Parts: sequence; C-alpha cells; structure tokens
Amino acid sequence: MHIPDGIIPLAQATIYWVVSIIFLLIISFKLSKDKMFSKQVVLTAILTAATVVATSVSIPSPMGIPMHFFLIPLVVMILGLYKGALVSFLSLVFQSIFLGVGGITTLGANFLVMGIILSLCVYFVYNLFLDVNNSVAIFLSTLIGIMGATFAQIFILMLTNTTSFNVLLASLLPFYLVVGILEGLINIFILGFIKRVRPEILGLSADT
Repeated sequence: MHIPDGIIPLAQATIYWVVSIIFLLIISFKLSKDKMFSKQVVLTAILTAATVVATSVSIPSPMGIPMHFFLIPLVVMILGLYKGALVSFLSLVFQSIFLGVGGITTLGANFLVMGIILSLCVYFVYNLFLDVNNSVAIFLSTLIGIMGATFAQIFILMLTNTTSFNVLLASLLPFYLVVGILEGLINIFILGFIKRVRPEILGLSADT
C-alpha cells in the first residue's frame, strides 16, 4: 500500500503533507499531556520495529503498489489512537529513508492513508463495538480500518489520473479484503493471548 515517489503530482503531495503535519502537531500536543506515555516508550519502540518488519514484507500488485499486512490496527488497540498513529509515521519514515519502501514526497499521502484514516477507523469502530463483544470489536475495527485505508488510497490514486476507478477497485479491494479478514482473526488471537499473559499492557492504552 506504500505509494512510491513519482506517482502523485507534487501539488497534491504537498496538500497531503500539510494535512499530515497538522495531525502530527495534534499527536505531539496530546502526547505531551499523556502522563502514561513515559511508561510506553519501550513498548512503542518495539511495536514500531515490528510494524516496519510486518509492512515491509510486500506482495507485488498489478498497479505497482506493494500490498502487505498492516499491524497498525493491533497497535492502535494496544497503545491507543495517537500513539498508534505515531508508530505508523515512524515506521513510514524509516521505510522510506532506509528501505526504499514508499517515498519522501508521498510520505504525507502514505501517512494520511495508513496513519490517520486507518488509525481513526480502527479506534472508533473498536470503541463502538467494545461493549457488545470484544472479539467482534477487534475483528470489525481491523477489517473496517483496512477497508477505509484502501478506499482512501484508491481515491488518492484516482486524483492522479494515472488509472481508472474500476482498475483500482479490481486490483486493490479484493486483496485487502482478504488481508482485513485474516488480520482481524489474527488480532483476536494476539489480543486474547496478551490479555491472558500480560493484561497490564492493554491497561496502559489510555490516550483516547
């Protein structure tokens, strides 16, 4: 899902950068008020490294946009909205600079898709269904978050006029629907395991 340099026109890329910078400023402000953040620095670093690895293992797509698992839904459910988005940004920066995954000019767009939209969808859907059933909340928030990010990327790529909506829909949506289902099921297992073994980790996610 990482959009490489050269696909998005510079004017459009600038807009995505501006939106991302505004959201990063909000993250910085929220975390500066978060008394729990100091206790989560190591965990945040570990999850950032895990996200870099998980999202760097990609499968080529017909559009040339790498497709992969995300891990961000799991991170958001463990750390909360703002720290989850921060992990996404840090992993995207590392990948674009050191691994050649994604791009510098497209970093704003990639963060908008995988950091902002994905994290927001996961956070709100998870909290919406949490009182109904924990497993349902985990699965739906993961699936809807990934689908939300997929449609956001489709919209961004449509604006570049490089291909049609139908082509984007056919090449990206089926794959990420499968990814969303698989990752949702995996997240149910992982969070269930953490709850049994290290429940205090989940108790630290308080950055609303």
